[in-house]
Amino acid sequence: MSNITNGRLTQSEVDYYNEQGYLLYKNQLFDAEKQAELSTIFEEQWEMVGRRLNSELDTPHFRDERLLKFLLADEVLDLVEPILGPNIGLWSSHFICKEPLIGKQTPWHEDSAYWKGRLDRFDKIATVWLAIDPSNKENGCMRVIPGTHRNGFSDYEAVNENENIFSSQIKNIDESKAVYFELEPGQCSIHDSRIIHGATPNKSPNRRCGYTMRYFSTEARVLPEKNPGFKIWLARGKDVAGNPFVNV
Repeated sequence: MSNITNGRLTQSEVDYYNEQGYLLYKNQLFDAEKQAELSTIFEEQWEMVGRRLNSELDTPHFRDERLLKFLLADEVLDLVEPILGPNIGLWSSHFICKEPLIGKQTPWHEDSAYWKGRLDRFDKIATVWLAIDPSNKENGCMRVIPGTHRNGFSDYEAVNENENIFSSQIKNIDESKAVYFELEPGQCSIHDSRIIHGATPNKSPNRRCGYTMRYFSTEARVLPEKNPGFKIWLARGKDVAGNPFVNV
């Protein structure tokens, strides 16, 4: 059932997402017990990598399948179904943690630029960014340039890796147009894979952690030869394009 009818999103919210490329969902995505369980898993993962931001926090569900309880949960899939349609694949997940005082800037980018060539289309890929810690301007919350999900791939330039998480950023961004995603733990945002977004550094004394859960319409084809060792799951509905899903 579409969550337009079961109450997760209204039609006006879906229309807003389609127009602007993002949506803030200020309700609790999971109940308190489930949110606490997810937070505990993150703390375990963070401890494993020495309590630092590390590439090992990418696709944590590959090595800890407890996370599939959250990634394949109706609470999340009901949220993205009105945006992506009834046939949904789990693309990826990522714990993103900015340490207090030293968390680096996330330069302006499009997620789709880093996945270029790995799928055959990018028009129906959505990221749910779930706050584990409070996320605000002071500790480097995510920010987007509304409406830029319709512009295609942008031009990039090199940046200083000592100050930035990535080595490049999109050129000539008017930061006065940025919208900041301020969220309390358990709240989330949804954004299109093509929207221009980033985050300022965390210069506050407070950690900022979120869990990104990424989904795609199975109308898109994930290209096996461009994704060696990468695993995707059929989260809901049916496989339309013939994707190499993990059998469950």
